[in-house]
Amino acid sequence: MPDGVTDRPPPGAAELSQLAAQLSDLLKLRTLPIGMKLFREPQDLEAIQGLRRPPTGRRFSTCQLVTQARIAGFTLAITHDNVPAFSNCGGVIGLNAPSDLYLSGRKMEGVWFENLEASAAHQAQMPRVAPEYHALVVSPLRSARLDPPDVCLFYANPAQMILFINGLQWRNYRRYDFSITGESACADSWGRALRDRSVCLSIPCYAERRYGGVADDEMLMACPPADLARGIEGLIGLAKAGLRYPIMPYGPQADPAAGMEKSYAGKA
Repeated sequence: MPDGVTDRPPPGAAELSQLAAQLSDLLKLRTLPIGMKLFREPQDLEAIQGLRRPPTGRRFSTCQLVTQARIAGFTLAITHDNVPAFSNCGGVIGLNAPSDLYLSGRKMEGVWFENLEASAAHQAQMPRVAPEYHALVVSPLRSARLDPPDVCLFYANPAQMILFINGLQWRNYRRYDFSITGESACADSWGRALRDRSVCLSIPCYAERRYGGVADDEMLMACPPADLARGIEGLIGLAKAGLRYPIMPYGPQADPAAGMEKSYAGKA
């Protein structure tokens, strides 16, 4: 079943606020689920309540922006002038086109890659949003200030993530394949999700952990609002079947029959 195709209308900002609370409760999330929205016109930002902008001359990487939203609860906007000129940030989210220097691979040669060919291949294969936008706004879903966001994001550990993916598969099964760019892994999460409006899971990279403060055990899910709602609906279904977070360990030396009996009794 294609991403975003459900038997219910896409959720608006008010419903997403409620869904964020449900998700946090079901998975015991440490930080806030957030929304992300791209804007083509500068004047459209004026309608966003409580919007913060970086001071003149101040630059943030996108992962820093995301962390301020998910931890401090800020609603923040950045434009081309607010992202580091030497980074991939603006190119990933459609605020600018990557420079010839970046696309050549010379910036990462001898840093992340042994040779220019590997570095250039990394740049060529990176998912990016077309450079058609003026600004990106990030805001906690609980604030209901993006109506609706283009994509929703949350950080979670691997156990929480697999349960959410199980939730996505609860009613209409599909197999998921996720990409791994390596360094600049934000291209696999918000970059690819914003470009394709699809469900995307990433292992945050060195830069996200160094500058964005992402914890060692955190992974990142990005998906359209309809898929967030679908995943939460599935989590509720799984919980009724006794499959919930935290996952209680049964023990590596115990006979699994008694535990499996609780889930699969009468299924033979």
